[in-house]
Amino acid sequence: MKKKIIPLLVVGTALITGCNQQSSTSSAPVVAKADAIAEVNGVYIAKTTLADLEKEIAERAHGQTFPKEKLVEELIQRELLVQDATKKQLDKSAEVAVQLESAKKSLLTQADVQNFIKSNPVTDAEVKAEYDAKVKGENGTEYKARHILVKTEDEAKKIIAELDKGGDFAKIANKSSLDAKETQNGGDLGWFVAAQMVAPFSDAVVKLEKGQYTKTPVQTQFGYHVILREDSRAQTPPPLEAVKEQLLPYLQRKKVQDFVEGLRKSAKVEILVPLKDETDKTQAPASTSGETLTEEVAVGEVKDKDGKVVAEEVVVDEVVKDKDGKVVAEKVEAEKVAVPAKK
Repeated sequence: MKKKIIPLLVVGTALITGCNQQSSTSSAPVVAKADAIAEVNGVYIAKTTLADLEKEIAERAHGQTFPKEKLVEELIQRELLVQDATKKQLDKSAEVAVQLESAKKSLLTQADVQNFIKSNPVTDAEVKAEYDAKVKGENGTEYKARHILVKTEDEAKKIIAELDKGGDFAKIANKSSLDAKETQNGGDLGWFVAAQMVAPFSDAVVKLEKGQYTKTPVQTQFGYHVILREDSRAQTPPPLEAVKEQLLPYLQRKKVQDFVEGLRKSAKVEILVPLKDETDKTQAPASTSGETLTEEVAVGEVKDKDGKVVAEEVVVDEVVKDKDGKVVAEKVEAEKVAVPAKK
């Protein structure tokens, strides 16, 4: 039976994987025969190289495995290519040298981050402090409400007048609300805490009594709201153990971010290219005849064991356009805003 050439299973890592082998660099560790899976022209391929490849493929192929003989053959073919490239002195070419330097920097970046994480693990005390501040600290009142969202204040006032005459809130929401026309959910927002909503909205909900709706339109960056508070209840935060696994990676990322920011502050850096467009959009006046488009992107959230979001950070990206669709002003800022989970 003829052996088939096995294509590179992990594109772009052939040379990097080969770094564990003797032929790749003069500084590579020497592999003993007892610690090798194969010998290729006098060069031993380490067992650890096979283990790394198996792990890499399992991660990239979502748990899919390959027969060991195919992986061994893959590594043999990689070593043959490395040896052939070295014989042709391709490692000394300018193009390959740049790629090797880039790969080296990428590996060193990852190694430095991993070394920092290993040396600065997240402690139980840090997890507890974050829990008390971001999760347990939310202990208070949950609200259940509906809203009708429209573009203009006049539309909102007409809806309030219709409600004053006995109109059905859910039916009006399905007919008029910008975010209920398609879902036909009657404007239902479900249960939420005040901190999950933008300030004008949450302030209005808190002030309402059960069964009351706002008598004046509530303006936010999304438009004008008419809000009905249906109910409220005491909120019980999830226990620490239920959200600990969600808090750990968040705190780990925060530590790494602080570490990198510290390096940046202590470094002497000179930026040599322009970073802004010729026209500074943030200084341009907004047109009153245009429109404001606001986009929210969740950049961090903590969930309990049932998948419920208990804390969230959002980036608000606001762009103002004139009547011709030209961007005349824009603003990007991070704030603690959360939108109720979609049904």
